[in-house]
Amino acid sequence: MRLRLLTVVFISCLITFLSWAIAPTSVALTQIKLFDVSYKDCPPELAQGAVISSGSAAANCFIVIGKAENATNKIAYDADIFGRIYDANNDSVMQNRTRLGSIAEVPPGISDFELRISVPANQPLPLKLKQFKAAGFSGQVRK
Repeated sequence: MRLRLLTVVFISCLITFLSWAIAPTSVALTQIKLFDVSYKDCPPELAQGAVISSGSAAANCFIVIGKAENATNKIAYDADIFGRIYDANNDSVMQNRTRLGSIAEVPPGISDFELRISVPANQPLPLKLKQFKAAGFSGQVRK
């Protein structure tokens, strides 16, 4: 009886240990700091025919540029960019929308990023870019 109990305990411990050893790596969310965020006009080939998401009104095309800091030692994939954009009157340029785009890969350390946005042509300039940040994954989640 005692031998049977020891065998069951040993096999249980072995199964537990093996499940930890062969478990897949987790895909954790990586916070990415965005700084020195500014914008510039799109080149003419990108700006031509720009319209807002409804497709009916003219729009101005801008490229948001800045630096991304990945403080981990792993590449962050599919990093979503969040932020708020206001016009000169402090009105939101993108109503009910804080996710502005994504960065495919953010290597460890500091790197440049850019993001294309369309702003309705009737919004007064200059734009104000606030609360920019990003979050990506330590492994690829989409293919």
